[in-house]
Order: sequence, then C-alpha cells, then structure tokens
Amino acid sequence: MNDVDVVRDLEVELLSPTARRSPERLGQLLDADFREIGASGRVWSRAETIELLAGEDRTEPFPHAELTGEVLAPGVVLLTYVSDPTGRRAHRSSLWRRTPDGWKLRHHQGTLC
Repeated sequence: MNDVDVVRDLEVELLSPTARRSPERLGQLLDADFREIGASGRVWSRAETIELLAGEDRTEPFPHAELTGEVLAPGVVLLTYVSDPTGRRAHRSSLWRRTPDGWKLRHHQGTLC
C-alpha cells in the first residue's frame, strides 16, 4: 500500500467507535503535538481530544464522504473529506506525519459548510 492508502485506513479507523472510545489507541494515533480546530472554532489539545472521544457513546462510524489524500512531502500526507454526523455538514482536513513509531495525526480541522 502507498502512504495515502495507509493514512486513509488510519483516518477511517479513527472514525470508528472502537478507536474513538479507546484512549490507548487514540494515544497511538495522535501525535504528541496534536491539535484540532473544531467546526465550532474551538482549539482542542491532544489530551482534551482523547478525553472527549473516549466519552462518546456512538455505536456507528462517524459518517464521511469524498475522502481524498495527497502526499505533501516525504512522510507527510494531507487527507480531506466531508462529514455530516448530525446534520452539521463540515469540510475536514487531517495532516498526518510518519514518525519512528508509525503514522501520527498531527493536525485536524473541521469547517462548517
């Protein structure tokens, strides 16, 4: 598999209830310097994101569409997609980087549309 395919699979995993409710798995996938700018405009830290996702009670994967990826530089992949979890459609972007411990999500942003 190429880098985009690997990262795409990891992003889809992060959209699953199993990964989202697992602080251990989230800790493996989120970079130590992870930050998210949510669709609300709030900035979330790694610790806040792990705590929030671990407390979700979703039973279905986070709905998404139009998932595409692009290698920006060696070891850096940008994914973009559209989400609509509760009728709040948002454009999303995720920046992944390869580390000695594997691919890590470094930055995520959601923008309502």
